[in-house]
Amino acid sequence: MRMMFSVRGAMGMRGFVRSVCCSSAMVLALHAVGYAQHMTPDEAQRQLDTGNEPMKVGDAAPKDAAAVKDATSGWYAASLKTRDQRLEWWREARFGCFVHWGAYSVLGGEWKDRPNPGYAEHIMRVNRIPVETYKNEVAAKFHPDAYDAKSWVRQMKAAGMEYVIITSKHHDGFAIWPSEVNKYNIRDVAHFQRDPLKELVDAARAEGLHVGFYYSHAFDWEDPNAPGNDWDYTNPAGDKGLFGGLNWYNAHPELVAKVDKYIDGKAIPQLKELISRYHPDILWFDTPSKLPFYEQARIVKAVREADPNVVINGRAARTKGVNLGDYLDTADRPEELRPTPGDWEAIPTTNESYGYDKLDPVHKPVPYFVQLLAKTSAKGGNILLNIGPKGDGTIDPPDAEILAGIGKWMAVNGESIHGTERTPLDRQAWGDSTVKGNTLYLHVMNWPSDGKLLVGGLSSKVTQAYLLSDSAKHPLKTAVEGNDLLVHVPATAPDSVDTVIVLRTEGPVRGQMGRLLQATSGPNRLLGFDAAAHGAGFVYGDGKTAQYFVDGLEKAGNSLTWNVRSDKARRYEVEVKYSTPKDSNPTGGKFVVKMGDHVLTVPMEATPGPKQIKTANAGTFEIASGSLQDITVTAEGSAEPVHFFELNLKPVK
Repeated sequence: MRMMFSVRGAMGMRGFVRSVCCSSAMVLALHAVGYAQHMTPDEAQRQLDTGNEPMKVGDAAPKDAAAVKDATSGWYAASLKTRDQRLEWWREARFGCFVHWGAYSVLGGEWKDRPNPGYAEHIMRVNRIPVETYKNEVAAKFHPDAYDAKSWVRQMKAAGMEYVIITSKHHDGFAIWPSEVNKYNIRDVAHFQRDPLKELVDAARAEGLHVGFYYSHAFDWEDPNAPGNDWDYTNPAGDKGLFGGLNWYNAHPELVAKVDKYIDGKAIPQLKELISRYHPDILWFDTPSKLPFYEQARIVKAVREADPNVVINGRAARTKGVNLGDYLDTADRPEELRPTPGDWEAIPTTNESYGYDKLDPVHKPVPYFVQLLAKTSAKGGNILLNIGPKGDGTIDPPDAEILAGIGKWMAVNGESIHGTERTPLDRQAWGDSTVKGNTLYLHVMNWPSDGKLLVGGLSSKVTQAYLLSDSAKHPLKTAVEGNDLLVHVPATAPDSVDTVIVLRTEGPVRGQMGRLLQATSGPNRLLGFDAAAHGAGFVYGDGKTAQYFVDGLEKAGNSLTWNVRSDKARRYEVEVKYSTPKDSNPTGGKFVVKMGDHVLTVPMEATPGPKQIKTANAGTFEIASGSLQDITVTAEGSAEPVHFFELNLKPVK
């Protein structure tokens, strides 16, 4: 039903709740029935997220409490004293390059003429390739004669990247350096006599880039004692869910002694070898929940003892309320980003895979990454953009084009990214902003049609305004309008993707949160990710395409709220975007959009699938200009789960 009303409201509070969930249950079924030959890789990837990283988390183990105490009152607490020093270069960088490269790169996302669904680096697991077959037909053929670390680094540096992290050993267990610890490595299996890691470290440091290694510490499909491989061995933490599945270490604690042989015989010794041989600036870990937390912590403790100054990412050791890394890692392949406290990093990739996939043409355009980089920096985070080089050691041409395209933008606008901090302002209809000292950088992605850019919530006095692309720094005219700043801009955007405007302020940049709704500067999107969540039991999507949802509105008493105000008294058309999970039918339910005493409702219906987002018109309302007001969304009339994505407020002409 559509209704019309005028509203006034009160200010609300902001907050957030975090939860991550996904599944790997379908992998065995896929293997059993075989692949549909007509499926293209991108279709498979979109239909089967379980071909990607399994990320469910098991229960706490009895020994976890002692490990938490040992860390938080001992070695980890001591490491926090030098954390800011360790992270200084990382915070300054804001933009790095992730490189997924190893034996799997030889296959290019295809096994026995069949496309691999999901991430190409998981091809051994998804296809359940026996260890000996993988060793002889894949790893032994990893002979990257065309690898040129200097060329790689030049391209990364030209893109504006200031650090690089390469997969030294992924989940397949294969080391791409000549390890003395374990013979399953590039020298002893592939008989490649060069050291790819040393060449990259030397090239990166020669160009002033920081460098580090991804190391799969909790997942190793080659080692007979490690978690993960349940097709060659009867090992826990694989897709079969043997020995109690995620909670194998509680159901069968006797298996931990076996896993310790892997940890003490391969994982910790190889990590110490990487540290002593290459002195990395950062170590990047993944999928820690394959091990009980106390074993995760033991590995991280050994790393910290070996090098107190190496940066450790947020997927090394974590349990409820505790993360033993130096910063947090959020979702892979994000399209939208949630506000995240502290230091954090997002991990997009150029297409839909991390390892090289010759059958995946779904490379995102350069503007996508430019805007994602700006939006991430605005929220105080880093972007670690992944590329997947080919098995011969060359960078895939589409990846090279993306790096070059980003580099053109960064050559002009890099200062608005490097060394910046999270903005004190809310997301704007025209884009976002970043901060460095007494400088506010406006990232204008939607150019105002009337030449008037209104910056909502800026409290600081502006002393200078100019286009960052203007080397002469010709001044832009500004004027204060209530709580906002009006900037007169050219009729046409100098850069249609992201034009950066520099505002110098008198003293530190200050501002207030609250969304300013406008009519001339782009869409007024109120994302569930940005809302204050009231209630309990909210679950958030991971931010990927069509997965930036919030679940939990169907629970009694739960609501999402945004603080908004309008630049002028204006009527807005309200749209609700949502989808429904598989087997959910919320017929009879409705979304309720409230401002003050006035209400709009939107009937719910099942969507064809969870990634088929429905846009439903709720009606219109008028918002008076002036103070902040609350817009609140609830769900009523059905207990069936529903994915809520966003409200769109469109000015009515």
